[in-house]
Amino acid sequence: MGRARLAELHGVATSYDPAPGRTVQVPEDTVVAVLAALGVDASTPRSVREALDRHDARRRDRLLPPCVVLRPGKAPRLSLPEGTALRVCPEDGAPRPWGRAADGSLSADGTLAADGTLTKGAREGGALDVALTNGATADGPLTALAALPPGAHTLLAEAPDGRRATAPLIVAPDRMPLCPVRSHGFLVQLYSLLSARSWGMGDLGDLADLAAWSGRALGVGFVQINPLHAAVPGTPAAPTDPSPYRPSSRRFPDPVHLRIEDVPEYAQLRGRARERADQLLEAAAALRNTVLREGALIDRDAVWALKREALELVRAVPLSPGRRAAYCDFLAERGQALEDHALWCALAETHGPEWRAWPDGLADPRSAGTARARAEHLDRTDFHCWLAWLTDTQLAAAQRAAREAGMGIGLVHDLAVGVHPSGADAWALQDVFASGMSIGAPPDAFNSRGQDWGLPPWRPDALAATGYAPYRDLLRGLLRHAGALRIDHVMGLFRLWWVPEGREPTEGCYVRYDAEAMLGALALEAHRAGAVVIGEDLGTVEPGVREELERRGVLGTSVMWFERNYDGAGAARPLAPEEWRADCLATVTTHDLPSTAARLTGDHVELRHRLGLLSRPLAEERAADAVEVAEWLGLLGRLGLLPEGPGDEEAAVKAVHRFLLRTPARMVGVWLPDAVGDRRPQNLPGTWDQYPNWRLPIADAEGRPMSLEELVASPRLRALMDEVALLAPRPSGAPAS
Repeated sequence: MGRARLAELHGVATSYDPAPGRTVQVPEDTVVAVLAALGVDASTPRSVREALDRHDARRRDRLLPPCVVLRPGKAPRLSLPEGTALRVCPEDGAPRPWGRAADGSLSADGTLAADGTLTKGAREGGALDVALTNGATADGPLTALAALPPGAHTLLAEAPDGRRATAPLIVAPDRMPLCPVRSHGFLVQLYSLLSARSWGMGDLGDLADLAAWSGRALGVGFVQINPLHAAVPGTPAAPTDPSPYRPSSRRFPDPVHLRIEDVPEYAQLRGRARERADQLLEAAAALRNTVLREGALIDRDAVWALKREALELVRAVPLSPGRRAAYCDFLAERGQALEDHALWCALAETHGPEWRAWPDGLADPRSAGTARARAEHLDRTDFHCWLAWLTDTQLAAAQRAAREAGMGIGLVHDLAVGVHPSGADAWALQDVFASGMSIGAPPDAFNSRGQDWGLPPWRPDALAATGYAPYRDLLRGLLRHAGALRIDHVMGLFRLWWVPEGREPTEGCYVRYDAEAMLGALALEAHRAGAVVIGEDLGTVEPGVREELERRGVLGTSVMWFERNYDGAGAARPLAPEEWRADCLATVTTHDLPSTAARLTGDHVELRHRLGLLSRPLAEERAADAVEVAEWLGLLGRLGLLPEGPGDEEAAVKAVHRFLLRTPARMVGVWLPDAVGDRRPQNLPGTWDQYPNWRLPIADAEGRPMSLEELVASPRLRALMDEVALLAPRPSGAPAS
């Protein structure tokens, strides 16, 4: 019982429910291991008693919790001794009136004319004071703090006995920003979008071109892309992992996405540097042609080898005074986070990316050895800082192109659920990641073995102790040049499945996070950026989570094939369009699912059969798939959305998008490969080297790779998007095509 109570106090679940009416107990050694990762020894009965005693003593003695989160209408309740004084230091240091009078209006002179229970006043520097009298709780003053603007402030408390405490105070809006109007747009994996100027994979220049064209010519309101996070660099023995969902850093984008010719200094190359740059450009064209014309896979490492050499040449060109000043501003704005990321990149060039094997204390980013390495690697560190700045400027240009084309939202960036354990973030932020743990998913009806994603989880206690600063900084960086942010596995804001190192996924357990704080930090940064937030809420979702996300203004993700109405007997029928939720991004498919053409024709079943991924005989899979497709086609026919009849694949692709536009969804996404009949999935879960995940260019119905220029000229794409444009309102400001 003691260990169970200790686990509960630290948010560690000792059981879980894989299905209604079925509860599974978590192994005791898993609970002990997870608590150890949270800094709690629960290995023996004595250590459990001591840990409980320490926890109770901390709660008894502390004045403030590690972090206080406030939003309109929901102030936290604090238990403080009578006479405790609270002081708030606003984030911007600007003095302002605060408090509320008895009629609910703001008091302009810093006094409270309510019930006599509070006294307070403003101090120099913008600090705000409040004292509790007559045994009042802190419920009242924290409600009054709603007068503070949204931000990350500081709350200080001083008890009559002289005890003092400080805690971050996050004042967050109640809801995320919402789309001003209904919007439709493209979903695309950027690497797969090659143009006549690409160096072997899609880049930020291609993204800007796609946004400018589709906004102006098609009236789309957004372009959602895969995570552009920095990857763990490859080695001769281990190529770069092409998955955008297992990055080295989520805080900085990968410079492999740079359009080299768009770096202003590139045009100033002279002499031998220009000759070599021209040779690299020719090599890049040859690499591009092997993908677009010869059927080769996208080779990220080959692309980066060419770009890195070109960038080394470009860096020798001095920055103009204005660009030098802009670079210095970027360095100052991104601060320690950028310095750490760039130093990790520099050290990885010398010692390899596995930082736990680095010599001389370099595994600790704050060690004396690492401090010496910072001085010794100044030039390479600056090189990687410069790369981050160039990438940031091109991201800004892409979002600017989208908005200038009339898009109401523009770019929708994607936040992966975690980072690679050997990457830059795991090295620099060791204090807030749980060592020896990986996140994944528990066993369920679709996967009896569970999943281990190989990504270390945030420590909820460490996040709270920092006022969620690493999380807020991450969000702020991603939202710099975004109109919206998609959060992969958004359920992770509430709880995550932790798997101890060396154990099977079935031996994991859930660890709970402070969802009020996680959502508060998200709302704060989204509010600052004016960005919409989309949560990927597919799969196993805890009861109440979708409802809370909806209340907070986080749009869900609704994929047509999964939207079904289940009766009490377990039977399901396709969900009618009017029954869909409004607060969602509605799509037919995603990067992890078959393309629409493959789903309609059954090609996806044949592919999984060839790779040995089917869990039952091929004939059964074919029959079940045919029934599901027939149910949807029948509904489309009854709704009058398939006048061409069910035998025409291209017409059926149009019909499912007509269906999406019948729903009340705020955002409707068109998977760009669907627009040209591509049958191949970009990622096939459950495979590693059996299938070329994350390495395929967009292709037509015959599997022929298509460039951006060919996509733009595609009659099939134009016909589909003409249908979408007729049924969806144009974003405000978009010109007619």
